[in-house]
Amino acid sequence: MDWKELIGFIGGFFTTVSMIPQVWRLYKLKSAYEISLAFSALLALGIVFWLIYGIVLGLPSVIIWNSITLVLVSSLLYAKLKYGRQ
Repeated sequence: MDWKELIGFIGGFFTTVSMIPQVWRLYKLKSAYEISLAFSALLALGIVFWLIYGIVLGLPSVIIWNSITLVLVSSLLYAKLKYGRQ
């Protein structure tokens, strides 16, 4: 693995792991009122495009981390729809 791909893996790791506390908190508190639906939907859409980009260019770091992040953001969206009402 060259150093550029290693940087991609490290950056993807930190970006993806940053989502875990938010998703964990949503399910723990069963409250997603403060989470923006527009933010969540646009973030998910952006991640889908990054994933497609990674697949087209064959970039493992982009594919792996965006796949994991898409699962986390999908969980966030689900929580928003389930727990987002007051």
